[in-house]
Amino acid sequence: MNEGPDIAQIGALIGDPARANMLTALMGGKALTATELAAVGGITVQTASTHLAKLEAGNLLAQRKQGRHRYFTLADDSVGKFLESIMGFAAGRGHLRHKPGPKEPALRKARICYDHLAGDYGVRMLDSLIARGAIDAIGEGLALTENGESELKRIGIDVHALKSSRRPLCRSCLDWSERRAHLAGSLGKALLSNFLETGWARRTAESRSVIFSPEGERQFLALFPATK
Repeated sequence: MNEGPDIAQIGALIGDPARANMLTALMGGKALTATELAAVGGITVQTASTHLAKLEAGNLLAQRKQGRHRYFTLADDSVGKFLESIMGFAAGRGHLRHKPGPKEPALRKARICYDHLAGDYGVRMLDSLIARGAIDAIGEGLALTENGESELKRIGIDVHALKSSRRPLCRSCLDWSERRAHLAGSLGKALLSNFLETGWARRTAESRSVIFSPEGERQFLALFPATK
């Protein structure tokens, strides 16, 4: 029956190991060059350029030029959400690409999922916001409450500016390691940016891990207490 969306095309695009590795690298939210992505994919730059052209034609990647350089990013946050969901599906069925190593605990604790916080801390943050009525969980959707808006303003989040954006304010994103939801959308991005700007946390150069300082961790755990 040749009707409806063609999932075979998407499957073919992400099914190549080199392309899958490049897409995963872009989940960190940073724009990368073809040379950097070729290294991630374990292929030549010429081969990477062919793969990148296919991903761009499939609307999974976006490209921008700066001087003589071309940089690639995920096309939008919906691609990040899709990839995180696929990772969760794969992990749940034991399809892991490597044995757990020193980096694994850090990734599971806190990591970047495109532009928002994921991992144990990302799930904890959303659970805590829901438990105290700052966010309402409506079916599979999320909505910021008046109480939540006031609370977030006190920690420096400009909720009014976020509401004027065309991007959804709150969105649920399935976490691949926790198998539960963390907070995405413009609010999820703003909270992660706040943690990084205040020095509570920092990004790592070679990983999607987010490392909290001792004081940042204390502040985070106090602001988002465990619900169980």
